[in-house]
Amino acid sequence: MPDISLGLAVVLLLILGAEFVNGWTDAPNAIATVVSTRALTPFQAVVMAAVLNMVGVLSGTAVAATIGKGIIDAKAVDLTTVGGAMVGIILWSSLAARWGIPTSETHALVAGLAGAGVATAGPAVLVAEGWRKVGLGLIFSTFLGFLGGL
Repeated sequence: MPDISLGLAVVLLLILGAEFVNGWTDAPNAIATVVSTRALTPFQAVVMAAVLNMVGVLSGTAVAATIGKGIIDAKAVDLTTVGGAMVGIILWSSLAARWGIPTSETHALVAGLAGAGVATAGPAVLVAEGWRKVGLGLIFSTFLGFLGGL
């Protein structure tokens, strides 16, 4: 059996926990409106969510690259940084679900990585270009969502 450090094992468990919370909270948020308004049946909504999630998976890795290397300096990331970000995702998303607040684990990941990175290495760890991309993405996705809803 490979020699795995305790820290790595704990961080891997935290990552699995964050992914569990992601599935528990994001998937229902994506389809709740179309089911509750009866625009789609529950089956149609689940199929739509599955197909569009697969399209997202196959669309490329630009977003993952921006989050992984673009919002904080990758040289400052260590197990503590990743573990802290995962704890932030798990706590925020679980509390938001309990309180009925819609949330995005992607936003939680960006905030968690930024907070953990700043705690680990100070504010200089933040990458301005990556934050510009994140900000533009938030603005344009809101605008496109509004247009799509018309």
